[in-house]
Amino acid sequence: MDSLQDDAARVEALTELSRFRREFYGCLTLRADALFELTDAVLCAGRPVVSLPELSLEAVRRRGHGAMYDALARGHINVSRLRMTLAGLELPRGTDRQLSIALDVTAWPRPDAECSPERLHCHRPCRCDGVRQTIPGWPYQVAAALGGGRSSWTGPLDAVRLGPTDDPTEVTATQILGLLARLGEAGQWRPGDPDVLFVLDSGYDIVRLTWLLREEPVRLLGRIRSDRVMHAPAGRRKGPRPGRRPRHGPEFRLADPATHPAPAQESAGSHERFGAVTTRCWGRLHPKLQRRQGGWNDHNGELPIVEGTLVHLAVEHLPGNRDPKPLWLWHSDPDATAHDVDRLWRTFLRRFDIEHTFRFFKQTLGLARPRLRNPEQADRWVWLILAAYAQLRLARPLAEDLRRPWEKPLAPDQLTPGRVRRGYPRIRRILGTPASTPKATHPGPGRPKGRTSAPAPRHPVVKKRIKRDNPRRSGAEEET
Repeated sequence: MDSLQDDAARVEALTELSRFRREFYGCLTLRADALFELTDAVLCAGRPVVSLPELSLEAVRRRGHGAMYDALARGHINVSRLRMTLAGLELPRGTDRQLSIALDVTAWPRPDAECSPERLHCHRPCRCDGVRQTIPGWPYQVAAALGGGRSSWTGPLDAVRLGPTDDPTEVTATQILGLLARLGEAGQWRPGDPDVLFVLDSGYDIVRLTWLLREEPVRLLGRIRSDRVMHAPAGRRKGPRPGRRPRHGPEFRLADPATHPAPAQESAGSHERFGAVTTRCWGRLHPKLQRRQGGWNDHNGELPIVEGTLVHLAVEHLPGNRDPKPLWLWHSDPDATAHDVDRLWRTFLRRFDIEHTFRFFKQTLGLARPRLRNPEQADRWVWLILAAYAQLRLARPLAEDLRRPWEKPLAPDQLTPGRVRRGYPRIRRILGTPASTPKATHPGPGRPKGRTSAPAPRHPVVKKRIKRDNPRRSGAEEET
């Protein structure tokens, strides 16, 4: 009986993977065969991707390396359709079926690409001298669904490149709105379901995001600096004289415990990695906004009061015997007693699963390996990597544990993305390919003699984002 169920599960997994491959092929509207075989080469390579020319030597790449570069330079991907396809896949969820999505930025380093436009100073430690904390490159903001337990798997749903004229907070709000629309259309979220939880790390203006998304069915959870100052709700005006009611109540200095009132909730527990854990939360706190800070310059009228819940996490120790530092989280729901604070910080820890995904993208799938000149070519490559990772997620029930002699055996439901990729060539032979057979061809004439092109223009690295009149992107998604 169990074998019949296993066979039915494998047939269902093969059907779902085959359906996604056909749908992905339909998203490639120009140079489709070359782009699709390039994605298969990324999946079937027996080693980490180190360069594009080596991918052209894979057996699944039936076209030459020239067609590969031409596909990245002149190909076309229907990004809107591909985003909708990714949103329709089965997504990892928590034990309570809560849909949690992590947002984070990863950099494509291009420090020496002077001819590549739209490079920014990305916040990433540079290995050149070990001191610099930024490196010129293209930053990509990725959204990925999170699971409920410790895992190296996530469900990437979207990727947006941040440009010189983009307001990061506006772009993030627009990306979240697009994700909500696609999740609703795909049936992943319906009215009456719990609000979608977006988990952010430090670096995001989570207070402004809370205001921009105040009417949407979302909740935001993110880390904030430990030196910030919040305020309690304003009380009645002091003194007998009439006047305007104060807007801000007593100060709540995160770094000064003397200003902390009694918490609304407090819990104590233990964690296998951090030891004893104490969690406290305070509700109905808000920061004092300033027009000259945080992108509030264009706000019409009086600055709003944006309330939320502060969560303080204190642990006994950190891995590697490091001294524990205070961790403060902001939750967009101001009612501190309406949710489980213990589940909130555990959900925030799941945000670090996206770091495993970024590392797998770069070290194994070669996300930042190609030396492409134009950012549009880089966008196409990023979407190919996201489609390749989605195929690995769908192939998990079909993969075998092809482990190295020095590796520990893993259960089928615990296989890592790297081990699933080792067995993907066998799965690919069963699935076949929708790409057409290449036609017979002959070498081209090459560059004409005596003709040289003008030097390529140089583009400086943008040090400060350029302000524009309407920083929010339109609802229509661009095509890549």
